[in-house]
Amino acid sequence: MRADARKNYDQILAVAREVFAADGAEASLRDIARKAEVGMGTLYRHFPTREALLEVILRERFEALAASADAPADGQPPDAALLAWLREIIAFTHQHSGVLGAMAAAIDAPESALHASCVSLKSAGARLLARAQAAGKARPDLEGIDLFALISAMAWLYDQPAFAHRADHLFAVITGAVVKQGKA
Repeated sequence: MRADARKNYDQILAVAREVFAADGAEASLRDIARKAEVGMGTLYRHFPTREALLEVILRERFEALAASADAPADGQPPDAALLAWLREIIAFTHQHSGVLGAMAAAIDAPESALHASCVSLKSAGARLLARAQAAGKARPDLEGIDLFALISAMAWLYDQPAFAHRADHLFAVITGAVVKQGKA
C-alpha cells in the first residue's frame, strides 16, 4: 500500500473507532469520512461496506474473545469458564453500541464481512458450552446458536434503560437456566 493510502486507511480507522464508540455501529459513514478528512470514495475504496469497516475495527477483540473461550483460566471449572466468557462477550457488545444487530445479522450472511468473525465467536461459545455439558454442568439441549441468541438477548437488556438496573439479576436468572450451578 502506498504511504498516502496507508495514512488514509489508518486515519479512517482511528476516526471510525472514535465515532462508533460515541455514536454506535450505525454512525454516519459520511461523518467518519469528513472527520478523517477523506472523501467518500476513499473510505469505500478501503472499506466497501459498513460491515467491512466494523470487521477491521472489531477483529482484534473478536479474536481475543475466541481465544479466551479456548483457554479459560487454569483450573476453572467448565461452568465457571462459560459464565465468565458470557460476561466478557456481553460487556463487549454493551461497550460497542449497535454492534449486536450487525453481529446477529452476519451470523446467517456469508457475504457479510463480519460473518467469519461472528461464526468464530459462535463456535468458541459452542465449545465452552460443550465442555460444560460434558461435565454435566449445562443444559444438554442447548446448541451454540442458542447461546449466541441468549448473548444477544442479554446484551440487549443491558442497553435498555428500563432494564439496565436489573440486567445483572436477569443475567443470573438466564444463566441459571443454562448452567446447572448458576454461579461463577
